[in-house]
Amino acid sequence: MTTAPDLTLLAQRLGYDSLREGQEPAVQAVLEGRDLLVVMPTGHGKSAIHQLATLALDGLTVVVTPLIALQWDQVRHVEDGDGPLRAAAVNSAQSAAENDAAWELAEHGTGARILHLAPEQLANDETVDRLRAVGVVQFVVDEAHCVSAWGHDFRPDYLRLGEIADRLGHPPVVALTATGSAPVREDIVEKLHLTDPRVQVSGFDRPNLHLRVVRHESADDKRRAVIEQVAALEVPGLLYVATRRATEEYAEALRERGRRAAAFHGGLRASAKEEVYAAFHSGEHEIVVATSAFGMGIDKADIRFVVHADVADSVDSHYQEIGRAGRDGDAAETTLHYRPEDLGLRSFFASSSPDEKRLRAIVSALAAADRPMSRAALSKASGVPARSLTQQVNLLAEAGAVVDRRAGLRLARGTDLKQAVAGAVEAHERRTRIEHSRIDMMRGYAETLECRRRFLLNYFGDVTDAECGRCDLCEARAAAPDARPARGTVTDLEAAEGPGDFAVEQRIHHESLGEGTVVSVDPDRITVFFDGEGYTVLSRSVIAEQHLIA
Repeated sequence: MTTAPDLTLLAQRLGYDSLREGQEPAVQAVLEGRDLLVVMPTGHGKSAIHQLATLALDGLTVVVTPLIALQWDQVRHVEDGDGPLRAAAVNSAQSAAENDAAWELAEHGTGARILHLAPEQLANDETVDRLRAVGVVQFVVDEAHCVSAWGHDFRPDYLRLGEIADRLGHPPVVALTATGSAPVREDIVEKLHLTDPRVQVSGFDRPNLHLRVVRHESADDKRRAVIEQVAALEVPGLLYVATRRATEEYAEALRERGRRAAAFHGGLRASAKEEVYAAFHSGEHEIVVATSAFGMGIDKADIRFVVHADVADSVDSHYQEIGRAGRDGDAAETTLHYRPEDLGLRSFFASSSPDEKRLRAIVSALAAADRPMSRAALSKASGVPARSLTQQVNLLAEAGAVVDRRAGLRLARGTDLKQAVAGAVEAHERRTRIEHSRIDMMRGYAETLECRRRFLLNYFGDVTDAECGRCDLCEARAAAPDARPARGTVTDLEAAEGPGDFAVEQRIHHESLGEGTVVSVDPDRITVFFDGEGYTVLSRSVIAEQHLIA
């Protein structure tokens, strides 16, 4: 009988002082050969889980990571630790010699070692064949919410990872994410082909983060308030905005106030992005003003504030972004500056029209070829640019009109042009409805009159009835204990409570909205993510009166 490894001892060998909440059962699941989905906030120790498992399994772990900066950070942590674990990365930003050295470690090294790869690299059959020849003891998908079409950072390259894990013999598959509501978790399990996974959700309560929403009537008032607040806060910190132009404008305004501020957005050159990352880590930049493009891979524990000048596109995005503050455990400020009109900008971003002309060109090219085609060949044959091709193919695949396999893309049997395009358009419309519903959930967070921390925890399935005392609304109630509770608090709602028992993550069927998953339960209402519609808030009394849910 094999003796179970001492995980505390292994953690010490890797330089960790102790195991955190949820880490030990997660590692044990992998050592038992089970698939694993870990949902833990930024800084809670997700990487330690696959590192400990790698050390115990004493073989090659593959970690799929979407950003080069994130790969390098994780490799540096392992290599700087001078422990028994080795790590390397293969990516397009390295020289051929550096990539060859990484493959040398993976293929000819011994003992516990980790190879970081980008998802698009695994689309190369040669890469998968090389890994199969070595033997992979653990297949890790970092930022796993990227596989979910309902997640906040969907990346099409992630859709192949379930099949790739199967081709590698389906070693224990470990999906890691800092954000994942119940619908996203279900999608991750399905898309990554996880088999009877252990689902570990923990650590979402970050009591050191102070939560606040400041409401504004005009855009000018909001801008002045943001600059005043951020210029006065303890640094370092992050200011999130919605547009590239706003990053430059706010950074300039803060520099005029004497702050060392830099702008960051997706339009910057790769070298410029790296310079901002490095300068922020070193303390040369006190504040980074950024779009959502700045975030993954940020490993800076002493961020003292995260301020949003604009509302995020979802509760998932907002929580992940504020989670970058206070990772050292000390107090940190998080503030959302909010105007209801700002939601219109997010709705605009979420609204677009499918390109039916390009959809028809893709389907026609596949039909004419009558064989599987690579994406490059399909792009050339259809005349659809590569970036747009991926978007259109994803819609066709979601509609069941296109099949993506190892040999390439092909039409599903029995598919005709008209049906394929109509199905893709319907898939796009469904996705758009869901995007809008996620924006509505952000409205719910901004406009709630209950405890903000409870709103967030319940959204992620970490159900609590307690008020936190560390958000603006709890503090307002504490300051005026004799005042009538604000509309929407539990005290007010008890009389309105509707019959019927519901539980978070319960699957239900609504008469008109179809199948859905309960996301949160309140005395008078439930919030449900419906598979085809997105998030919807339902009155419990209306549900009971009209017998809407089975």
